[in-house]
Amino acid sequence: MKLISTSFQDGGIIPGDFAFCIPDDRGHVRLGSNQNPHLRWDDAPNGTKSFAIICHDPDVPSKGDDVNQEGKIVPASLPRVDFFHWIVLNLPADMTEIKAGSFSKEVTPRGKSGPEAPFGGFSGLNDYTAWFASDPDMQGQYYGYDGPCPPWNDSIWHRYIFTVYALDIEKMPLQGTINGKAALEALQGHILGKAEITGKYSLNPALS
Repeated sequence: MKLISTSFQDGGIIPGDFAFCIPDDRGHVRLGSNQNPHLRWDDAPNGTKSFAIICHDPDVPSKGDDVNQEGKIVPASLPRVDFFHWIVLNLPADMTEIKAGSFSKEVTPRGKSGPEAPFGGFSGLNDYTAWFASDPDMQGQYYGYDGPCPPWNDSIWHRYIFTVYALDIEKMPLQGTINGKAALEALQGHILGKAEITGKYSLNPALS
């Protein structure tokens, strides 16, 4: 399989239009356009009955002590963990492209609705659900796509890996709410092929 995007090049910087947060001189960051990027794939294996898309950032700090703290830097040596930004399953087998902004066009405080998704898809909860759990203005269930917002004081670029999976099943037997880890576990045994594209993003002006 092959996966490309007109929104960013593989290994290149993701534009702010596709980010949850963008840089701001007055307060480090502000909310961005939060559009999902364009994706197009081809060469799916014979027997493909549906597609799934998962986007994750493998570079999230494992400890939040220094995150977004004035006068501090998140060191590159800190162990990193996964943060899921987009989980959508059950996309039809004849689908080969997602247009920019077709799944997300803005930041939605308290999260977009779900698990129903465009084109008959099934959305999982992204990890902003846990991130905003203690914020009374933003807490909620975050379905669908929500883009990059890495710590503005992180010393490394964050990578955002978009993966399209070709599956041998039309509808995953899932109900209710699932997160990225549960989605990946459910896909096992049904994957006929996959393709990836990676973009990078930072809110640290020292890295720009």
